Amino acid sequence: MSRPIIGVTTYAEEARFGLNDTFAAVLPLSYVHAVHESGGRAVLITPDDPDVDILDRIDGIVFTGGSDVDPALYGERAHPTVHTKPERDAAELLLLRAAITTDMPVFGICRGMQLMAVAYGGRLHQHLPDVLGHHNHRPITGPKFGEHGVRFAAGSACQAILGETTVVNSFHHQGVADPGGLTPTGWSTEDGLIETLEDPGRVFTVGVQWHPEDTTDFRLFAAHIEAARARRGWATAAVG
Repeated sequence: MSRPIIGVTTYAEEARFGLNDTFAAVLPLSYVHAVHESGGRAVLITPDDPDVDILDRIDGIVFTGGSDVDPALYGERAHPTVHTKPERDAAELLLLRAAITTDMPVFGICRGMQLMAVAYGGRLHQHLPDVLGHHNHRPITGPKFGEHGVRFAAGSACQAILGETTVVNSFHHQGVADPGGLTPTGWSTEDGLIETLEDPGRVFTVGVQWHPEDTTDFRLFAAHIEAARARRGWATAAVG
């Protein structure tokens, strides 16, 4: 059986190829590696010329990390530390809302989880040090990633996949203040920040605040891909 096709959103950034600088669609290969190691086939979705027709060709979608979600989308003025990409926000919100409507398996990572919260009517903490009093979620010195424990709600998808607790990496200065219509199912053991969101009414709509693609623990990717595989089977049966 062919692998489930997993769309993975990308950034549009200035990049250097050889001696030339150019505007390019880019993404850390760690996302692609995690999808492939977990049994999926990754296809990259660029933020230009957005259209929901791509959802007809894929079995699941991953919304990746990157720039801050525009605070205007949840009715606030931007904090001085906020760096946005409005074109990317618009393209990904179009895809996210369509994927939710069709119950496509959705996996949001870092910014991706924050985008999910906004799409469901929530809002973000724009700069966590102002709220929490520390930079532990995105260290300003030392290692790239912060590290802390996360505890999960009993009966949640994340608890079923990862157990009652786990230790995660993190690299973000924003966080979820209000999850909107999503259900918080994981919290930092250090400061109580929301670390996972789920829509229990969907087959697999899960967001995590950390970066599992930059670890060797791909259980969340595997669960997402298994949900995509099951959805492909249901679609094939319906057509047949």
